[in-house]
Amino acid sequence: MRTALIGRSFSTIERIGLLTILVATLFIGYREVHQMVVSGHAGVSDLLLLFMYVEVISMVEVYWSAGKLPVRMPLYIAMVALARHMLIEQQIPALDLLGTALAILLLAIAVVVVRYGHLKLPYRDAIDARDLS
Repeated sequence: MRTALIGRSFSTIERIGLLTILVATLFIGYREVHQMVVSGHAGVSDLLLLFMYVEVISMVEVYWSAGKLPVRMPLYIAMVALARHMLIEQQIPALDLLGTALAILLLAIAVVVVRYGHLKLPYRDAIDARDLS
Protein backbone atom coordinates (compact mmCIF):
# COMPACT_ATOMS: atom_id res chain seq x y z
CA MET A 1 0.00 0.00 0.00
CA ARG A 2 2.72 2.45 1.00
CA THR A 3 4.84 1.52 -2.03
CA ALA A 4 1.88 2.15 -4.35
CA LEU A 5 1.33 5.57 -2.77
CA ILE A 6 4.98 6.49 -3.23
CA GLY A 7 4.85 5.28 -6.84
CA ARG A 8 1.75 7.38 -7.55
CA SER A 9 3.39 10.38 -5.90
CA PHE A 10 6.45 10.10 -8.14
CA SER A 11 4.22 9.63 -11.17
CA THR A 12 2.28 12.77 -10.27
CA ILE A 13 5.47 14.77 -9.78
CA GLU A 14 6.73 13.47 -13.13
CA ARG A 15 3.51 14.53 -14.89
CA ILE A 16 3.65 17.99 -13.29
CA GLY A 17 7.25 18.35 -14.44
CA LEU A 18 6.33 17.33 -17.99
CA LEU A 19 3.43 19.79 -18.04
CA THR A 20 5.73 22.53 -16.76
CA ILE A 21 8.24 21.82 -19.52
CA LEU A 22 5.45 21.78 -22.11
CA VAL A 23 3.88 25.04 -20.96
CA ALA A 24 7.25 26.79 -20.73
CA THR A 25 8.22 25.58 -24.21
CA LEU A 26 4.89 26.73 -25.68
CA PHE A 27 5.26 30.11 -23.97
CA ILE A 28 8.82 30.63 -25.21
CA GLY A 29 7.83 29.45 -28.71
CA TYR A 30 4.89 31.85 -28.77
CA ARG A 31 7.13 34.69 -27.61
CA GLU A 32 9.69 33.89 -30.31
CA VAL A 33 7.06 33.79 -33.08
CA HIS A 34 5.57 37.04 -31.78
CA GLN A 35 9.02 38.65 -31.92
CA MET A 36 9.47 37.48 -35.52
CA VAL A 37 6.07 38.90 -36.51
CA VAL A 38 6.77 42.23 -34.80
CA SER A 39 10.21 42.56 -36.39
CA GLY A 40 8.95 41.33 -39.75
CA HIS A 41 12.01 39.13 -40.10
CA ALA A 42 12.73 35.44 -39.61
CA GLY A 43 16.13 34.00 -40.29
CA VAL A 44 17.43 30.47 -40.46
CA SER A 45 18.60 30.67 -36.85
CA ASP A 46 15.04 31.60 -35.80
CA LEU A 47 13.66 28.60 -37.66
CA LEU A 48 16.23 26.32 -36.05
CA LEU A 49 15.20 27.65 -32.66
CA LEU A 50 11.55 26.91 -33.42
CA PHE A 51 12.56 23.45 -34.61
CA MET A 52 14.27 22.87 -31.24
CA TYR A 53 11.06 23.88 -29.47
CA VAL A 54 9.07 21.42 -31.57
CA GLU A 55 11.58 18.70 -30.70
CA VAL A 56 11.20 19.45 -26.98
CA ILE A 57 7.41 19.25 -27.35
CA SER A 58 7.85 15.95 -29.17
CA MET A 59 10.09 14.67 -26.37
CA VAL A 60 7.44 15.55 -23.79
CA GLU A 61 4.79 13.74 -25.84
CA VAL A 62 6.91 10.61 -26.25
CA TYR A 63 7.86 10.55 -22.56
CA TRP A 64 4.24 11.17 -21.52
CA SER A 65 2.84 8.37 -23.67
CA ALA A 66 5.64 5.77 -23.45
CA GLY A 67 7.23 6.58 -20.12
CA LYS A 68 10.63 6.36 -21.80
CA LEU A 69 12.76 8.87 -23.63
CA PRO A 70 14.74 7.75 -26.66
CA VAL A 71 18.36 8.89 -26.36
CA ARG A 72 18.28 10.06 -29.98
CA MET A 73 15.90 12.94 -29.31
CA PRO A 74 18.23 15.00 -27.08
CA LEU A 75 21.05 14.23 -29.53
CA TYR A 76 18.99 15.76 -32.35
CA ILE A 77 18.30 18.84 -30.25
CA ALA A 78 22.00 19.18 -29.42
CA MET A 79 22.93 18.97 -33.12
CA VAL A 80 20.41 21.67 -34.04
CA ALA A 81 21.57 23.85 -31.13
CA LEU A 82 25.19 23.61 -32.29
CA ALA A 83 24.21 24.39 -35.88
CA ARG A 84 22.24 27.40 -34.66
CA HIS A 85 25.22 28.54 -32.61
CA MET A 86 27.37 28.38 -35.75
CA LEU A 87 24.85 30.55 -37.59
CA ILE A 88 24.37 33.14 -34.86
CA GLU A 89 27.98 33.83 -33.96
CA GLN A 90 29.40 36.35 -36.38
CA GLN A 91 33.09 36.08 -35.56
CA ILE A 92 33.84 32.45 -34.77
CA PRO A 93 37.54 31.58 -34.90
CA ALA A 94 38.27 28.88 -37.45
CA LEU A 95 39.34 26.39 -34.77
CA ASP A 96 36.09 26.92 -32.83
CA LEU A 97 34.10 26.50 -36.02
CA LEU A 98 35.92 23.25 -36.78
CA GLY A 99 35.37 22.04 -33.21
CA THR A 100 31.65 22.77 -33.41
CA ALA A 101 31.39 20.99 -36.76
CA LEU A 102 33.23 17.98 -35.30
CA ALA A 103 30.88 17.99 -32.31
CA ILE A 104 27.90 17.85 -34.67
CA LEU A 105 29.57 15.00 -36.56
CA LEU A 106 30.20 13.09 -33.31
CA LEU A 107 26.57 13.56 -32.29
CA ALA A 108 25.44 12.29 -35.70
CA ILE A 109 27.68 9.25 -35.31
CA ALA A 110 26.22 8.70 -31.84
CA VAL A 111 22.70 8.75 -33.33
CA VAL A 112 23.72 6.11 -35.89
CA VAL A 113 25.36 3.95 -33.22
CA VAL A 114 22.33 4.20 -30.91
CA ARG A 115 19.94 3.45 -33.77
CA TYR A 116 22.04 0.48 -34.92
CA GLY A 117 22.18 -0.80 -31.35
CA HIS A 118 18.41 -0.60 -30.98
CA LEU A 119 17.89 -2.53 -34.20
CA LYS A 120 20.59 -5.17 -33.84
CA LEU A 121 20.82 -5.46 -30.05
CA PRO A 122 17.30 -4.88 -28.71
CA TYR A 123 16.53 -4.90 -25.00
CA ARG A 124 15.57 -8.24 -23.48
CA ASP A 125 11.93 -7.17 -22.85
CA ALA A 126 11.59 -6.18 -26.52
CA ILE A 127 12.84 -9.64 -27.54
CA ASP A 128 10.38 -11.32 -25.16
CA ALA A 129 7.50 -9.22 -26.51
CA ARG A 130 8.44 -10.23 -30.06
CA ASP A 131 8.48 -13.90 -29.11
CA LEU A 132 4.97 -13.64 -27.68
CA SER A 133 3.47 -12.25 -30.87
